[in-house]
Amino acid sequence: MRYNTSMKEDFFKSLQQKLNEQCEWPHVYMYKFIIPADNHKLALVEALFGAEAEITTRQSSTNKFISITAKEMVFSSDEVIAVYMKATEIEGIMSL
Repeated sequence: MRYNTSMKEDFFKSLQQKLNEQCEWPHVYMYKFIIPADNHKLALVEALFGAEAEITTRQSSTNKFISITAKEMVFSSDEVIAVYMKATEIEGIMSL
């Protein structure tokens, strides 16, 4: 399913509300993504995070995909949303 701009805005508003209800800031947030196995796309995802982020990757059993987990200290839900919004620009990325 492709999201139009309005659907993305609604999704991010809902996510931000949930984050503000469930998290105390600052908070170590865990991001999870799946991308096609492509070193360039992996570099783009890694560039979403600061040098202090803990990033782990795992290749799928078929070597077609890479799962990425990143843990990073964030100071507000705005920071979390900003990362997810930048991630939507990476072709083929799936957020979990």
